[in-house]
Amino acid sequence: MSNLDDSIGKILIDLQKEDPDTFKKIMKKAQSDHPELFENSIDTENAEIDEYNRKIDEYNNSIDKD
Repeated sequence: MSNLDDSIGKILIDLQKEDPDTFKKIMKKAQSDHPELFENSIDTENAEIDEYNRKIDEYNNSIDKD
């Protein structure tokens, strides 16, 4: 299944480069048909980004105090 996922990913990347309008339509359709595939990963990624930004802010504040 991993090879299939890789192939689909490559096809989507090529489509995004060659025909961005069609890519947007496909992604919008996929999100409306299967929102569960997008919600968890986005929430997880956003949480990781927020945590990283928080650590950067703490570090920057500690430098500013010194």
